[in-house]
Amino acid sequence: MAWIALKSPVKKVQKDIMYHHTHHALEVYGGIKLYAGTGSPVLAQKVADYVKASLCGRDIIQFPNENLFIKLHSSVRGQDVYIIQTTSTPVHRNLMELLILIQTLKLDSAARITAVLPYLAYCRSDKKDQPRVPITARLVADMIEVAGADRYMVLDPHAGQVQGFFSIPGDVLTGFHLITDHVHSMQPRMKDPVVVTVDLGFAKKGRNIAAELDTPIAFIEKRRVANDAKAQALTVIGEVENRDVILVDDEIDTGGSIVQAVNLVKERGARDVYVICVHPLFSANAVERLADLPVKQFITTDTVPITPEKVALFKDRLTILSVSPLIGEVILRAHEGRSVGEMFNE
Repeated sequence: MAWIALKSPVKKVQKDIMYHHTHHALEVYGGIKLYAGTGSPVLAQKVADYVKASLCGRDIIQFPNENLFIKLHSSVRGQDVYIIQTTSTPVHRNLMELLILIQTLKLDSAARITAVLPYLAYCRSDKKDQPRVPITARLVADMIEVAGADRYMVLDPHAGQVQGFFSIPGDVLTGFHLITDHVHSMQPRMKDPVVVTVDLGFAKKGRNIAAELDTPIAFIEKRRVANDAKAQALTVIGEVENRDVILVDDEIDTGGSIVQAVNLVKERGARDVYVICVHPLFSANAVERLADLPVKQFITTDTVPITPEKVALFKDRLTILSVSPLIGEVILRAHEGRSVGEMFNE
């Protein structure tokens, strides 16, 4: 039997359905509604200013037994809602605020809920690297989904595989474009700058930063010998002698790695040292340790709020760049169904 090839309208129908579904999805979302937890109120207001929208009212009450209660001031039925909440210290308070706020919005029939996470906690716990330990980053992703989030947005998670822990779509952004633009403007005043990563685990991202700045790259080899935050810097792989060094890491927690890295490159003959990172966690006495270092400039962002008292300890050596234009632009593009990759020529 000979088969006769006929031009089927199935593909056209499928395309029409897809087109109708996509545009219908955009139509059912109302206006942008912005909510913020108590984790990063200043950043949230800056994002709201960029988007030209007001932060929506909500009550967040902590009872004497430390239970949290949230109530919205107005309905979000059918709206496109974005929750801006960093999960830095106090980590568990901020995380629970996020989860309860997501569920509150879900139960009030929001059309779409996006969790905007300038900093996502527990990203270091991304694998079972020894017996009898959890993968807490996966647990956090699961909790955000179960609470009712439809999408997520996060900046520079410590481990790239965290993206795979989410089953919902999301945007993984980086604040390093802002930082490298700022550093690039400083390069004419530097002598033979070299990008140095604080460990080999950051080598790939460090290479990308070096490519953007058109500089060579070097690496510090360090080893973590226990389950705490301590690691030992061993040697520098690459040339730093008589060069200005740009030390890079995604986050600074206790400052131990940076302290060792700065001392090591100085021992190897480095000239001026610049330290850059996206997430300034600055736990415990990190700021005191960092302020004592022979560093010309610290450059970071506002994904994690820094108290005025800590800022003062750096004197004039701390530059804080705001990620609010980046987050705000992505929110606008997500709401309008436009490409985010176009922002980075991707």
